[in-house]
Amino acid sequence: MKFSIYQESRTGKRANNEDRLAYCYSREALLMVVADGMGGHYYGEVAAQIAVQTLTEAFPREFKPRMRDPFMFLQKGMLNAHRAILDYADRHRLVDSPRTTCVACIVQNNIAYWVHSGDSRLYLLRNGKVLAQTRDHSRVRQLYDQGVISEAQMNGHPDRHKIYGCLGGQQKPEIEYSRKATLEAGDVLALCTDGVWSVLPAGTLALSLKTADPALAVPLLLGDAEARGGSHADNLSMIAVRWGDSYSDQSSGGSGAASGAASGGTSSLVSTRSMPKDSVTRMMDEFGRPSRGKTDLSEEEIELAIEEIRSTIQKYTK
Repeated sequence: MKFSIYQESRTGKRANNEDRLAYCYSREALLMVVADGMGGHYYGEVAAQIAVQTLTEAFPREFKPRMRDPFMFLQKGMLNAHRAILDYADRHRLVDSPRTTCVACIVQNNIAYWVHSGDSRLYLLRNGKVLAQTRDHSRVRQLYDQGVISEAQMNGHPDRHKIYGCLGGQQKPEIEYSRKATLEAGDVLALCTDGVWSVLPAGTLALSLKTADPALAVPLLLGDAEARGGSHADNLSMIAVRWGDSYSDQSSGGSGAASGAASGGTSSLVSTRSMPKDSVTRMMDEFGRPSRGKTDLSEEEIELAIEEIRSTIQKYTK
């Protein structure tokens, strides 16, 4: 595989960053996950962390170096994350379980598969246009689909923050699946939280990512979104990947060599051709220590939370 990838998360004007994001890849598959946590104190961040960590920790065991059914992996990962969040809430005797939206995508054999629950979005962009995008599990989307409100009325609607799909709630999460999407060289997949898409038109995202390297385009887009959000700017997170293969490249094994970039890095080029079969690279900020964010937790609280999160999801990622 050949691709350029970059991820970044910012706190915006909120007190804490409850977004979490990560990506990882083997020689023949790429996984990207974005989650937007909801809950008091730091529990929203915990729920989002459990979501991305459950999926990324299961990835090395399932993709050696590819998987027979990526949709099955994504479904299992989302449901396991949901159960792990509920376990965490029970352990801490929380009155209300923390929750998180989640969107996750796998690219394997030049085909993209994605699932989501809530209103974190994925866009498939081609030649500066939106080819496909996820459908928000939100009240305003329902009203729009029913013809009650127009598209122009959606952003300013008083129910725009009400969602009915998430991981960690008392009801079984609604998980929506994409169709398989064959990628062409130059296609872009962008995963983001509502702090980004609620203020940036899809057309702006598509044009900004049309030719620019994701490592250059994403920081500019997040800066633009934060400025548009003003004093109420939400947490902002995005992963963008520009695909570098065509189907014929995949069939012949691809070519080239490059190195991966961590969140906030400068180089975003990746070639997996020379990776060992069982090798996996993962890019994810540690809980409580985002690359561009802040937390009110002490070092002791962070270490305790990390251990609790790991022990909570351990039984779901074996």
